[in-house]
Amino acid sequence: MKKIDAHTHIGEYGGIFNVKILPDEFIALMDEFEVEKSVCCALPNKEAADLKKKYPDRIEGACWVNPHEGQKAVDEVKRAVDDWGFCAIKLHPLFNAFLPNDRAVYPIMEEAEDRKLPVFIHSGHPPFSLPWSIGELAENFPGVRIIMVHMGHGHGVYIQAAIDTAKRYPNIILETSGMPMHTKIKEAYEEVGERRVVYGSDIPFHHPSVEIQRVMVSGLSEIQLQRVFYDNIAEILKS
Repeated sequence: MKKIDAHTHIGEYGGIFNVKILPDEFIALMDEFEVEKSVCCALPNKEAADLKKKYPDRIEGACWVNPHEGQKAVDEVKRAVDDWGFCAIKLHPLFNAFLPNDRAVYPIMEEAEDRKLPVFIHSGHPPFSLPWSIGELAENFPGVRIIMVHMGHGHGVYIQAAIDTAKRYPNIILETSGMPMHTKIKEAYEEVGERRVVYGSDIPFHHPSVEIQRVMVSGLSEIQLQRVFYDNIAEILKS
């Protein structure tokens, strides 16, 4: 089955995470699990740009920015899109300590709206990345497609909140990585919409063997699985 991985990282992430992946290892994992293309981000962004330059047909870049950096963050998005060919923005409210609907985020969202860029936002950890706050951002920027990464992550209350929030705001798409409840993938597909659930692995924080299997046993049909693994994110990336 064809796959596009909607959420990956390249590089080394120390501290409490203690994970890393090198470019050759990254591509080897894609090959092993039959992933045609990956949306990749990195700190610094240049690492994802270098990977995209080396594998232009297999890597799409998502520019990871910190809203606290103001105009510098907006300029980084412009550089990533204009010079490196990136097609998305990545925000991590927990990592960078901001609320999704903080006004510091607005200039980045306005840039996303002007350029028609999807925005990937980490979810699932209090106090900064809860689904309800992402819903507030979606309400204020209805023209921006927001991919709620991890669809609530590891807490049942936040997973349900991710589904309920996405049902309320049609510009929210749910991404599956790191979310342990396989049945919630089918629930999201049926209740949020067949075009609004996408597969991601979160490499190197999670392994594609686990992330793929969770989707495979979710109860979706072959046609539905093809939407989650490939069609939905393909449509987002080309639009």
